[in-house]
Amino acid sequence: MERERSIVKYKSKKFALRIIALYKVLSECRRENIMSKQILRSGTSVGANITEALNGSSRKDFLNKMYIAFKECNETYYWLELFHESGYISEDEFKSMSKDCLELIKMLSSITKTTRSFDISEVKRNSGTNIGKGNHPASDSPQSLTPNF
Repeated sequence: MERERSIVKYKSKKFALRIIALYKVLSECRRENIMSKQILRSGTSVGANITEALNGSSRKDFLNKMYIAFKECNETYYWLELFHESGYISEDEFKSMSKDCLELIKMLSSITKTTRSFDISEVKRNSGTNIGKGNHPASDSPQSLTPNF
């Protein structure tokens, strides 16, 4: 799991740098200033939340920050779709950026699922009670937020 965390941090930083480059092109060359700020915010937030998670004070803090990163990554994918469908980015630009974004979404989904299932089994083992869905801080299933492609 530690190796996966360092990979996700590395990939999220590389993705953020690509988002910054996209923002520059959109705002300077294509004169799009409103939506480009949205993708800049969500796209760079992914790595920031991953970094916070990795330095979190508890497993709960880790899970919450990773889940926020997951949601921000999904939002970034939405903006990429919007830019593509409105003609601000080409098919090739969209395919390249969305591939990286979807890879992060899958990684973050896996991390949050694994962490959550570990937490639930740990609580069950320690308390002897049955934990139902909705009793965890990240009770929304990450899979339900993952776009179907």
